[in-house]
Amino acid sequence: MREQVVAFHPVSAATRVTPALLPLEVRGLCLSGNGRRLIDGLNLSLGGRGITMVMGHNGAGKSLLLRLLHGLIAPSAGDILWNGQPVSARTTARQSLVFQKPVLLRRSVQANVDFVLRTRGLPRDRRDPLLARVGLAGREDQPARLLSGGEAQRLALARALATEPEILFLDEPTASLDPASVLAIEEIVREVARAGVRLIFVTHDVAQARRLADEVVLMSGGRVVEHRPASAFFENPETEAARAYLAGRLMP
Repeated sequence: MREQVVAFHPVSAATRVTPALLPLEVRGLCLSGNGRRLIDGLNLSLGGRGITMVMGHNGAGKSLLLRLLHGLIAPSAGDILWNGQPVSARTTARQSLVFQKPVLLRRSVQANVDFVLRTRGLPRDRRDPLLARVGLAGREDQPARLLSGGEAQRLALARALATEPEILFLDEPTASLDPASVLAIEEIVREVARAGVRLIFVTHDVAQARRLADEVVLMSGGRVVEHRPASAFFENPETEAARAYLAGRLMP
């Protein structure tokens, strides 16, 4: 039996008391570690709505970029500006990040969401509609550690959405999940994007990017090598690096 779908409703623009976070401008971003340049003079500009898929081979800097944008790590050089403002606690409070491996409390399903709501001073009545939306209605009292991989990732999504973020970062959230779980999470992602949340989604899965992307950012060696609308990227990539990546070859 198909699970009931409950719509996700973000805070409307009319009720916000602060300017929108977008556009995002990244200028000359660098990150060094262990004697290496991990992010190397990266430039990027994002605005509007929709889903940006960030792609590239292992070590390209995709996950590091998300952590930099979300303020989890500080750059060695360069600027990250959200609507002209640098990364700060105020900007990151309006964003959420879901990791490849869910980071959950060793408590019940409902306690995981309640913790986020309590920490942010938000009403608890947001919890049950969110759990229903991610297919966890009726599982509120179950320990989170007993959830399957797909269920745990859906709970992580519910926690991330509990704060009604403007920007949602997703770092390979469907890696190692079974096909049914992947499709369930993709359905949630589409609905969240339709509701107006801006998504920045790291993936290695070209088929998934074709299904979800409005635009693609392809990274190599800590730089952006191609940034185009999804249809143009997949149908007529501009760079040899993009053509190699889509063909499953090593990028030059």
